[in-house]
Amino acid sequence: MKKLTVLFAMALFLLPLQATASVITSQPYSKNLQADILVKDIYNKAKLNGVINYQVFKEAYEAYYNTKGRKKPVLTIIDYSLPSTKERFFVVDLQRNKLLYRTFVSHGVNSGGKNATKFSNTVNSRQTSLGTFITDTTYYGGNGYSLRLDGLTPGVNDNARRRYIVIHGADYATRSFINRHGYLGRSWGCPALPTELSREIIDTIKGGSVIYAHA
Repeated sequence: MKKLTVLFAMALFLLPLQATASVITSQPYSKNLQADILVKDIYNKAKLNGVINYQVFKEAYEAYYNTKGRKKPVLTIIDYSLPSTKERFFVVDLQRNKLLYRTFVSHGVNSGGKNATKFSNTVNSRQTSLGTFITDTTYYGGNGYSLRLDGLTPGVNDNARRRYIVIHGADYATRSFINRHGYLGRSWGCPALPTELSREIIDTIKGGSVIYAHA
């Protein structure tokens, strides 16, 4: 009898991750002991080791999980703890467990030089905002094809609309700019992307996907 009990317990432990995930989604993410198993599984299947810091990915996934109104299983992570000369903008398809994009992204002119060290939610600060965002609609503006963002972190980025913080392409957000100047160009607070990728990325993440900006 004791042996059967042990075997039953082992069988439960070895249930497929899909079964584990169904349990996870019915409880608050931060309080579920199995959550880390799910995050590590996605992280490993998407081959993110050495690409995105695991702790940053875990924080981003928690932000994604807890975002109400998200409409796409796509998570964008911006790791501003990395210098602007590193590719620090990542788009992950959480349904297919696949890294879709890895590229450069600018920070605000008043956030720092090569490294972003200052962040703000203040209008006209020309600094980058951190926290959780959700993407909205696109439009054509002074920077061309652009994507509106709503900041969801109170006191940290909830002035994003008032500050006109959007994703757009910029010729100063390219590897060639880095090669010429030794650093990436800076925006007025917007996460600007390389022009050759900006439209493609915007069309992938527009309409209700989650962005998590870390530093």
